[in-house]
Amino acid sequence: MFKIHRRFSVRQALLVLFLPLLLLADQSFAQSQQSEKANTSLLILGDSLSAAYGLQTHNGWVSLLQKRWADEALQIEIINAAISGDTTDGGLSRLPGLLEQHSPSHVLIELGGNDGLQGHSITKMKKNLNKMIDLAQSSGAIVFLQDMEIPPNYGKRYTSMFADAFDDVAQNQDVPLIPFFLESVALDRSLMQRDGIHPNKEAQPLIAEFMDTKLRPLVE
Repeated sequence: MFKIHRRFSVRQALLVLFLPLLLLADQSFAQSQQSEKANTSLLILGDSLSAAYGLQTHNGWVSLLQKRWADEALQIEIINAAISGDTTDGGLSRLPGLLEQHSPSHVLIELGGNDGLQGHSITKMKKNLNKMIDLAQSSGAIVFLQDMEIPPNYGKRYTSMFADAFDDVAQNQDVPLIPFFLESVALDRSLMQRDGIHPNKEAQPLIAEFMDTKLRPLVE
């Protein structure tokens, strides 16, 4: 009877001794995972298409995507650094400061549309895109490149060179190329603003849905 009681006491003592350590280790692991998720952030370096041009910011696709991810408890912060009218020149000059300020884990480069609309050199645009990718990757971020398109009235040669530029940069840098998010929207006039270039409020949820399907698997 004494031996049974003693054996039980030893087991109990061991349990009392080691259980808190096991619980602490499990809690630390959970906190580590949570912290790792919380540190996931996506910096969007873009132009008016991501800056909710002509709309209130909360109606833009970037804000709608952030809300969707928050509602689904995805701990991914979106940093919208898009500025209307920005070119790859502007993005390249702004990027170092943004990387230092936010230290994003992922970067989406959505620039080049204004370069094309303003007839800028395709060679220079590609150099800028390459430099931005190099900068972001050097900071430790994973980079995605947004494919862009311009209207066909810029001439077949220039339009073709512009379209090929994003494929070339993505392949050379080995980064994912996100399909142009206005490809289907731009064909529906009811989803575009009067200028025929910028999507309206009704188009924003559709863009957010599209970008969710493309970005979520890459960022998660």
